[in-house]
Amino acid sequence: MRPFIICLLLAVPIGLFAQNETPVWKTLAKISYKKDYDELLGFKVDKPVFSEDVKALAGQEIVLKGYIIPVQGYESQTEFIFSAFPYNMCFFCGGAGPETVVEVVANEGIKYTADPIVIKGKLNLNDKDVNRLMYQLTDVTLQKD
Repeated sequence: MRPFIICLLLAVPIGLFAQNETPVWKTLAKISYKKDYDELLGFKVDKPVFSEDVKALAGQEIVLKGYIIPVQGYESQTEFIFSAFPYNMCFFCGGAGPETVVEVVANEGIKYTADPIVIKGKLNLNDKDVNRLMYQLTDVTLQKD
């Protein structure tokens, strides 16, 4: 009986992560990095190299399920960070990589919630400006689950 309980306890966290593993997030993870000299900064930085799968999504409307990471309080916002993982596990606070977050510019304010939401918008890729995230989503609208 004990091995069953241990297996069950181990499966719960895996199940929680698997809920958010949408095919688009998996595709966005298909990147590598190269060291490149940045003229403005004056030193080498890691810049993303997008796979062909990621490049195919550029300019396309995509749907993502994830979590709002507020940048200006917890009110309704039109600009925020969206993460594949909850706040305590996201790129900024946890151990996730930069491919798990996108900058969002929504058409209308989206109210903060700690629960996962679904959004739709146009994907833009950024491999030039190191002061911005590598993924931006514009013309974003909140979707129903």
